[in-house]
Amino acid sequence: MQHIFKRLAAIVTLGLVLGNAWAQGQEATIRKNLSERIPQIPKIEEISRTPMAGLFEVRLSTNEIYYSDAEGNFLIQGSLIDTKSRRNITEEREAKLSAIDFNTLPLKDAITLVRGNGKRKLAVFEDPNCGYCKRFERDLSKVDNVTIYLFLYPILSADSADKSRNVWCAKDPATTWVNLMQKDMPAPAAQCNTAAIDRNLEFGRKYKITGTPTLIAQDGTRVPGAIDSSKIERLLADASK
Repeated sequence: MQHIFKRLAAIVTLGLVLGNAWAQGQEATIRKNLSERIPQIPKIEEISRTPMAGLFEVRLSTNEIYYSDAEGNFLIQGSLIDTKSRRNITEEREAKLSAIDFNTLPLKDAITLVRGNGKRKLAVFEDPNCGYCKRFERDLSKVDNVTIYLFLYPILSADSADKSRNVWCAKDPATTWVNLMQKDMPAPAAQCNTAAIDRNLEFGRKYKITGTPTLIAQDGTRVPGAIDSSKIERLLADASK
C-alpha cells in the first residue's frame, strides 16, 4: 500500500512539474510574439491565466491589462465579465493593481485634518490649482469623524509649487488649505523647507499618481478623481470592514 502511495505522489509531482513547464512555455511564446509583432508595446510585466480557458492576462508596465490567446496571435482590450457571479474580473484586477498600502504612506509629509472623532482615515493627493479638488473639498467638508491626510501634489501648473509652498509653510497649514480650496482665500506668501512636497512628488511618480484629486482609503483602495460626499462615505465604510 505504501508503495502505491509513493507512486501516486510521484505522478502528481511529475504532473505539477510538467504543468509549470507548459505554462512557462506558453508565457514565453506570448511574450515573444507580442514583443516582436507590436514593438511599440510597453514592457510586459506579467502573463497569467484567466478563469476563461485559453485566455491569458497580459499586464504591462503601465499596469494596463490586455488579454491574449495562448500563442499571442490575438490581443484583446476590454473587460472580462464572469456572467455566473456577475463580477467584472478586469475591474477587480485593476483595483488590486492600483491599490496602495496605507502603511506605506509617508504621513509625516501630509497636512493632517481631524474632524469629529477622527476614527476613519483617508489620504488625498491634491494640487492647489485643481478645480476638481476644490469641488471635492466642498463635498469632503460634509464628512465627519475622519482623519484626512492631505498630500500637497503640485503637478498641474507652473505656480502650483509656489501655492503648495505657501500652504505648507503657513503657521496653520490645515486652516490655510481649507480657506484656499473652499473659500478662494489665497495663502499668504511663506518660506520654509519644502522637502516634504518633493517627497510627495517622488512617491506619486513611484505609484503612478497622475491626476488630482487621488484618494487612498485605509484598505488601500485608490480612487482617481473627485467624488461626492455619499461616495466618500461609502468608500470609508467599505475600508472599515
